Amino acid sequence: MSFSFFKPRPKTPQELAKVIKDSLMALDTRTVVEVKALEKALEEVEKNFVSMRGMLSGDGETEPNVDQVLQLALEICKEDVLALFIHKLPILGWEARKDLVHCWSILLKQKADSTYCCVQYLENHSELLDFLVVCYDNKEIALNCGNMLRECIKFPTLAKYILESPSFELFFKYVELPNFDVASDAFSTFKDLLTKHGTAVSEYLISHYDEFFSQYEKLLTSPNYVTRRQSLKLLGEFLLEPPNSHVMKRYILEVQYLKVMMTLLKDSSKNIQISAFHIFKVFVANPNKPREIKVILAKNHEKLLELIHNLSVSKGSEDEQFDEEKELIIKEIERVSRLPNLVH
Repeated sequence: MSFSFFKPRPKTPQELAKVIKDSLMALDTRTVVEVKALEKALEEVEKNFVSMRGMLSGDGETEPNVDQVLQLALEICKEDVLALFIHKLPILGWEARKDLVHCWSILLKQKADSTYCCVQYLENHSELLDFLVVCYDNKEIALNCGNMLRECIKFPTLAKYILESPSFELFFKYVELPNFDVASDAFSTFKDLLTKHGTAVSEYLISHYDEFFSQYEKLLTSPNYVTRRQSLKLLGEFLLEPPNSHVMKRYILEVQYLKVMMTLLKDSSKNIQISAFHIFKVFVANPNKPREIKVILAKNHEKLLELIHNLSVSKGSEDEQFDEEKELIIKEIERVSRLPNLVH
């Protein structure tokens, strides 16, 4: 009598974590020469990832078992499978990487006794986060790593680590990579790092003010239109956030950054002009403008007034407020230009 029509017993979370680990470890023992062996090992990983995805998010007919999902996350951390996921990512096939990215976000959300177990694992193995950042250099897996990084950045401790790591500086290079998709993805991650957690961002900007803004100035003056536009818009977003008020107060005292905004006010793109105006107006409206700033405004007042007069936003609710702001800034520039002893 044949029992072949019976389904095999589903694996427990412990068993699944073990077979996933074994199949990923097996990739170590293959050499490029053994193409068939490597293909077989990759197939095994792919099959196990399908099982993992089924356990974590259900199979379309049955919902995932909450206890099993948590148990699998705990086992994956206990067995160091989380590290293997990251280190083996460059070797994996397209389907396996797709399944891994899907499972990654579910695993990070698993909580045992008020602790996110996978997040805690990454806190204790922070070099894995640096590895994910450096993967932007590999365009085959850059978008997968970008997705995984953005899931990590949702958690303040992981975002703070990346901000303060030397690998964070790589983003200034990655956002200008020649591959548009990779550069755009890197910019999305860069943006999340600078906007998701106000307190961590503020602390980072205060302690790394000079090096950060000198690097950022290169993005604002990039010959690449997309880089200029995106970085200017992002600057407005994080600089004008309440937690960054100390940083903004320091920024608007700097003559070199005022000059950058004045250059951007002359950009051929209307979008860039408008975004530049929203930062430029803070320099002008500052009641405690240093003498150097006043001198620049006074010397260039005719050109500035002409540029600002010609600025307009598309008709809508913002239109009225924008016109009011324009009027205030025009009046302030005119007032500064009449101050004695500024321009010789």
